[in-house]
Amino acid sequence: MTFTNDATRPYAEVIGDPIAHSKSPLIHGFWLEVLGIDADYRATHVTPEALPGYFAQRRADPHWRGCNITIPHKLAALDHVEDRGGVRGTIGAINLALRVDALDDEGDAIIGTNTDAGGFYAPIAGLDLSGAPVTVIGAGGAARAILFALSKIGVGPVTILNRNVLKAAALLATFGLKGQALPLNAGIGPCALLVNASALGMAGQPPLDVDLSALPEDAVVYDVVYAPLETALLKAARARDLETVDGLDMLIGQAALAFEMLFGAEPPRDRDEDLRALLTK
Repeated sequence: MTFTNDATRPYAEVIGDPIAHSKSPLIHGFWLEVLGIDADYRATHVTPEALPGYFAQRRADPHWRGCNITIPHKLAALDHVEDRGGVRGTIGAINLALRVDALDDEGDAIIGTNTDAGGFYAPIAGLDLSGAPVTVIGAGGAARAILFALSKIGVGPVTILNRNVLKAAALLATFGLKGQALPLNAGIGPCALLVNASALGMAGQPPLDVDLSALPEDAVVYDVVYAPLETALLKAARARDLETVDGLDMLIGQAALAFEMLFGAEPPRDRDEDLRALLTK
């Protein structure tokens, strides 16, 4: 597969399979326009088989600043970048590949990093989750970043629901978290925070059908899915008057960290209300 190299000015992009649902071009495009930066941001469909060729071609493109990385490449992309920050040994997945010279360094190396952990944590930074029980659905790349963040704030026992229970149990050990790994159909028990870190409920993916009756009245339900924004999980949580965090909060948070690294400027976060309105049209 050949990836078009027709850029005449700096650009970045988001890659994934599928990719049409991505809102990253709208987010970064909005910030570029507000700040008056002469650069582009686009979405590029990259299949797993084409991933090596993609990085080989982009490495040779001087206009390419880097790319955000989404499903299913967050783990596999590590094999095509330099891991100067030790991400492989911590989070174990990346969501951003960055040209070294985008950081005013020398050379044409591509480094990998992860902004998902910071983006996930920002909307719940005001919550006291120390020692609190947490349930996480999923054990993929997004879940790894989320579990990494949870391990840093000292949450209580963590229950991971996943099709592959052994994979989920291994993640608990990786991040030094006490808890249990259960199959997806085990049901949701009482917890202070419920996070859907899977693609379940996303447009084109199987639905996420869970019973929230065991959650206490002060529980927070957080869904990283943003297409659709009003997922069945969040709808069920709001029907119970539970506090919710939608996928745009994490998406915008991680994008803000990436934008500064890609384009060397802080995004205008004072325009978040306008940005959310654009993203929910």
